[in-house]
Amino acid sequence: MLYYLFNYLDKQFNLPGAGLFQYISFRAGVAAIFSLLITITYGSKLISFLRRKQVGEDIRDLGLEGQMQKKGTPTMGGLIIIAAILVPTLLMARLDNVYVILLIGTTVWLGTIGFLDDYIKVFKKNKEGLAGRFKIVGQVSIGLIVGLTLYFNESVVIREVAPASTASIEIVKEESLSETQSKNYRDIKSTRTTVPFLKNNEFDYSSLLFGLDKSYTWIVYTLFVIFIITAVSNGANITDGIDGLAAGTSAIIGLTLAIFAYLSGRVDFSSYLNIMYIPNLSELVIFCTAFVGACLGFLWYNSYPAQVFMGDTGSLSMGGIIAVLALAVRKELMIPLLCGIFLVELLSVMMQVSYFKYTKKKYGEGRRILLMSPLHHHYQKKNIPEPKIVARFWIVGILLAIVCLATLKVR
Repeated sequence: MLYYLFNYLDKQFNLPGAGLFQYISFRAGVAAIFSLLITITYGSKLISFLRRKQVGEDIRDLGLEGQMQKKGTPTMGGLIIIAAILVPTLLMARLDNVYVILLIGTTVWLGTIGFLDDYIKVFKKNKEGLAGRFKIVGQVSIGLIVGLTLYFNESVVIREVAPASTASIEIVKEESLSETQSKNYRDIKSTRTTVPFLKNNEFDYSSLLFGLDKSYTWIVYTLFVIFIITAVSNGANITDGIDGLAAGTSAIIGLTLAIFAYLSGRVDFSSYLNIMYIPNLSELVIFCTAFVGACLGFLWYNSYPAQVFMGDTGSLSMGGIIAVLALAVRKELMIPLLCGIFLVELLSVMMQVSYFKYTKKKYGEGRRILLMSPLHHHYQKKNIPEPKIVARFWIVGILLAIVCLATLKVR
């Protein structure tokens, strides 16, 4: 909203300083500051409100050190994360951008599902929360919307230099360059994405049709989008098990995706790095910085010992946001690496449950691979202090992010 206001003031009245709002880097920085201030300022007010309403976490005794001390800690803190993302985005971003609209919709949609789950747990005293089938339906639904939008929307394109002999070439002027340049470009609809570490590092989903009519590509692509959103949102949800782990890990991932969005959305940087140029994508940097600011601001209250938990309201929405961001910047095949913490946490649960069921059927008693799942509980069982576990996971997350950024040149 402020973008349109200051754009009008700049054009009509030549207001000093109004032109700054034309720069994505400026708006992204302001969005990050706004997000931090909203979370830190109103986080304490939300915690006090939740305490008055007795919206506390009901902790099951799993025999973990210090676990029962957390009983009654306010939950549903994800509400402040969502607010700290949406308010700066609505103020600073261009709201006619399809990528921004998709991320706002994803945040609200999955945040609502998480809120319903937390509400049932806290107010209805049902430890199971929202039935799993309803969660899956919600995740599949937003995946369907995102997949169809990314495939069919005319604004979702990639731009490539057209051959000299190609007809119907669009002449595009990129004002973001140090000096205005004119080149022959063409915008094309494509389901190509980036494959890390490979020389010719692009993959097209249409190649999975194995000779079938390419008009069915949208089905394959949408199914992949649904799978990715469901997997990452569930991975973030499982990771949110100890103080500060999910919020800190998500901030690292969000910052990495912000860098990718900025580089892929600039014709000069994408040309220099020889990466896919995606028009209008750099506007997502504003959403990314608001997301990172919200995560860091939430850590003010969620770091050990936590004064508030994000609940499913926060974890489901954060996972969905990360998945859609990765899809938008066409780095979804990098998710196993970039979101390695989420992946390992999710796999640790799947392996533990599967092995337990298998050994119970075969030997008559269930056996375990880990002392406890998810993985962070395994380390707690080994009597490693909770802050040290979180710090080590963050370090691993930073290393994974650096490796992902290295793929810009290592191919």
